[in-house]
Amino acid sequence: MRRYGKHTDEDDIRQRPNPKGNRPRTSIRPKHEDAAEGMVLTVDRGRLTCLVEDRTVLAMKARELGRKAAVVGDRVELVGDLSGKKDTLARIVRIGKRTSVLRRTADDDDPYERVVVANADQLAIVTALADPEPRPRLIDRCLVAAFDGGLEPLLVLTKSDLAPPSALLELYGALDIPYVVTSRDELYHGEAAERLREHIGGRITAFVGHSGVGKTTLVNALVPEERRRSTGVVNAVTGRGRHTTTSALALPLAAPGGWVIDTPGVRSFGLHHVDPSRVINAFPDLQPGTEGCPRACSHDEPDCALDEWVAQGHADPARLYSLRRLLATRERREGD
Repeated sequence: MRRYGKHTDEDDIRQRPNPKGNRPRTSIRPKHEDAAEGMVLTVDRGRLTCLVEDRTVLAMKARELGRKAAVVGDRVELVGDLSGKKDTLARIVRIGKRTSVLRRTADDDDPYERVVVANADQLAIVTALADPEPRPRLIDRCLVAAFDGGLEPLLVLTKSDLAPPSALLELYGALDIPYVVTSRDELYHGEAAERLREHIGGRITAFVGHSGVGKTTLVNALVPEERRRSTGVVNAVTGRGRHTTTSALALPLAAPGGWVIDTPGVRSFGLHHVDPSRVINAFPDLQPGTEGCPRACSHDEPDCALDEWVAQGHADPARLYSLRRLLATRERREGD
């Protein structure tokens, strides 16, 4: 049965107004001149916990930001209820320019790039010398991500009571990366935390590592008043730990200050987003030698000018080997 007669163009047909359709479109965005500055501490299902002055504020991203997302470490500007009281919610209206970015993809074939941490000064790559066995390829990938994102790397080798660190340190010696070696006893009795403070005091340091290497235990020792649940035992069959840190979290350090950012344990570190030509920027002693390289040189081919540069004594051959190993790691899986 027809609701209206034959003539569907009658004037008495009711039409619902469409406010969105009638509203003129504009590219003008609110200025939010009264916005307060803050720092993102953690992100959980679309809700962001931010530090505003001396209090934590729960916030959500404003619609005008579109698809731009804020991550842990971001400097943001917020409006709304900034009291930090229970059941209040502010809005993030601006995300500041980032000084550094730690990014990863699920694997090398995945084009989806995920920003893990923003504005960190340093990347602490935590690896156990045994139980689970060290994975140099994963370390290499973290180094490439650090160099590409503008973070200074720091090697933190744990469980030295189970295996000596000499072989692993020799592998990375040519890169001149600072390092800290700790044992299991030192993790629990505070000595490891004290030595780490010398490297991370006054800086923003993101901690990354394979599950079960003692990363969260280290963070708990550095910030005992904000203890996170420690990692479970390592699986005796797979040699892998159990993920217990499920989201990145920034924690303040006591004097001399600084921040520690604990991140979930990783089992893979894709580098699909990394342009190999940027990795050379982490090798200032080799970079001048690339002027004679052919266009789009991979720095691992017969015509590469770096071979002659090193042969003339401008740089250590071990440095060139390290560069090529890091460039090649993008083509290999972490477990290779």
